[in-house]
Amino acid sequence: MKKRYRIKREKDFQLVFKKGKSFANRQFVVYLTDNPKTDHMRLGISVSKKLGNAVKRNKIKRRIRVFFQKHQNSLNPREYVVIARQPVSHMDYHQMEKSLLHVLKIARCIK
Repeated sequence: MKKRYRIKREKDFQLVFKKGKSFANRQFVVYLTDNPKTDHMRLGISVSKKLGNAVKRNKIKRRIRVFFQKHQNSLNPREYVVIARQPVSHMDYHQMEKSLLHVLKIARCIK
């Protein structure tokens, strides 16, 4: 994912947490907010150490990034922060994709 599509700084995460709205299901929490400065989406991912070792956490993050790259054209240009919950550690990609689509439909982010 290119740099302009990523949220990396703590300051940016905190801004999305404070000014954004949250939507959740059992597997994911998605915070989102509008950013008038950009015309594209930005993504931040948070995976707790409770979900597993570094290999497992990075695998979850890769799958979330792939989902957002795959559905980039159908998502509204906003800032997204995705937090993975415990059940995600036992899911395969297709289950994660279905769950993320469910949360984003609740949030009305899909065009």
